[in-house]
Amino acid sequence: MIGIFDSGVGGMTVAHAIEKALPEYRLVYFGDLARTPYGSKSPEAIERYSRQNIEFLIEKGARLIVIACNSAASVASDYVRETFDLPIFDVIEPAVKRVKNLQICVNEKARIGVIGTRATVNSGIYPKKIRELCLDAHIFSQECPLLVPLVEEGWVNKRETKMIVRSYLAPLKRKQVTALVLGCTHYPLLKKIIQPRIGKRTTIIDSSEELAENLKEYLQDNSEFASELEKGGENFYYVSDVTEAATSTARRIFGRKIELIKDKGF
Repeated sequence: MIGIFDSGVGGMTVAHAIEKALPEYRLVYFGDLARTPYGSKSPEAIERYSRQNIEFLIEKGARLIVIACNSAASVASDYVRETFDLPIFDVIEPAVKRVKNLQICVNEKARIGVIGTRATVNSGIYPKKIRELCLDAHIFSQECPLLVPLVEEGWVNKRETKMIVRSYLAPLKRKQVTALVLGCTHYPLLKKIIQPRIGKRTTIIDSSEELAENLKEYLQDNSEFASELEKGGENFYYVSDVTEAATSTARRIFGRKIELIKDKGF
């Protein structure tokens, strides 16, 4: 199975994208709702949580791991790749490749915005990786610590959320960014709010869609490994806590009812 984890239900945007791109493969998801958000946690805590999440997914039958959490990917990806001997994908690399493929990247005046949690922004991972491929880009990062809790609580369409999004995006809008990387898998749920507040001329980069395509290409290029992954059957969505807001958010992401299974080990 393909194992996917996130600090909450936001990573289900990645699971949904993978489900659409690779419908024949079985998925097992873990959302760590009891310990969300990861963005405000220490690097040591994020590394520990990530290791525990992967161990849980392996126990459930995962042979390939997707880190559907930008905070975990930015802080713990090197650590878990050294710890586990299996393919591990994260949401950062595909988003960076998408930036490179934009026409703006060949322009020395390219202005790229990145929004994310404190952990993601403080790691500096996006500017570092974008500049490796797009040397002369001007990159502007913005912490958005309130957005994950607002999404997890189901406040996507609240007036207060729209005001907070506008406030966070204001510095990037003043910089006239031509592309905006959504550096958190919760943020695609806010795209309809983000786009008009950053401006229609700004290209929004959704890492969930980019990762799904990247994973599809990997499995096509590694057919022997792909043949060993389970196909057909039910997908499972585990969480460390179940809330009404999480259940509602999962339904909104998939467009159908999703059973969130609370595992007794958490």
